[in-house]
Amino acid sequence: MTGTHPLSPPQDVDRVVDGLFRRASGRLVSSLTRRLGAHHMDLAQECVQDALAQALHTWPYGGVPGEPEAWLYRVAVNRAIDALRRDNLGRAKLSDPTMIEELAHGQGHSPVVDDELAMMFMCCHPDIPPPHRVALTLKTVGGLSVDEIAAAFLIDPQTLAQRLVRAKRQIRDQQLVLDVPEPSQLPARLESLLDAIYLLFNEGYSAHSGDQLIKSDLCDEAIRLVRLLVADHRTNRPEVRALLALMLFHAAREASRTSIDGSLLLLAEQDRSLWNPELTAEAFRMFEQSMTGPKTPYHIEAAIASVHAASPSFPQTNWARIRELYDELLEFKPTPVIAMNRAIAVGHDAGPQAGLAALQVLARDPHLARYHLLPAAQAAFSVAIGAQTQAIAFYRLALELAPSAPDKRLLEAKLAAYREG
Repeated sequence: MTGTHPLSPPQDVDRVVDGLFRRASGRLVSSLTRRLGAHHMDLAQECVQDALAQALHTWPYGGVPGEPEAWLYRVAVNRAIDALRRDNLGRAKLSDPTMIEELAHGQGHSPVVDDELAMMFMCCHPDIPPPHRVALTLKTVGGLSVDEIAAAFLIDPQTLAQRLVRAKRQIRDQQLVLDVPEPSQLPARLESLLDAIYLLFNEGYSAHSGDQLIKSDLCDEAIRLVRLLVADHRTNRPEVRALLALMLFHAAREASRTSIDGSLLLLAEQDRSLWNPELTAEAFRMFEQSMTGPKTPYHIEAAIASVHAASPSFPQTNWARIRELYDELLEFKPTPVIAMNRAIAVGHDAGPQAGLAALQVLARDPHLARYHLLPAAQAAFSVAIGAQTQAIAFYRLALELAPSAPDKRLLEAKLAAYREG
């Protein structure tokens, strides 16, 4: 390691460490788990957390190291060595002394990409139930908190924590190992892995809680993980390229999604000149390269995003095509949220009255009972037909259900503007 950066105020160090946690914790945990063994995954996570805590304590005074990730990894390895030695002294020698020696003499090794790929696939092992796989991947590789993952799953944090405990117990009991599966085993694990990465991206793109609508670090991390899969010949498959295209289409719009004061802007209100042309062009290229195998939901979602990206303005959007694509997507994934998005497309294609009718049917679905975007869409279509009382009622319901501060600000502004109008 070489040198340190100049001393930074504690709040700047906090931001550096938080960024490293998002970007590097998955790599650090993966590489340390590779060296400790999968049954020591909890220890690897604890040691990485300890290293991050030490960084918060020491870097404001000694400066940020020139290679901060390597510094964190060395500290985490030292923590692991100490823990294993205490374990062997205090109990019945549960760790291999040879492993401890190898750790002690190889502290400078850096995390490698293959470790991260192997960790992702171990978390998505077919012996682990699908919901547990996705949660474990988001926690271990994506660096999301239990609360963030629970919000993405729309479940109680305690239930989510229990899933994580059970998943780790299965890894220990079944003695699973970190590996990239053989080609015959790849599709089953890859499906869960892509689901996890897409959830990670969605949590960053539209945060379920907090004051920020967009958590760019989560979006960037999700895109980075998919790029790892595209870059490896074993995992560079059509559905992976389709997912990358989909996320790039969305990421290209990031700068236009909020106003100067941080308020959320809907697609119809966005300045399309702010859309990133480089990311959009890459998304179109990746989408074209994905058309070499069977069609998947990611292909259809990327196709929907491509229609928006190709439209010069919101009124000129080909809503008939988007409606067709949502019909196709529902055949793959008949979920309430996709049905709601289709109903919104119906409203833009066939008129607001048709959209309201389609949404009214979905309002009876208990899965959407507390989903704020449903009454928000009903409010928007009610405005379009001049139903003032109805629109105000729907906006109030959406505001009551809105989970994040940006969503609440948007709905409050809509409600206020409509009252004034």
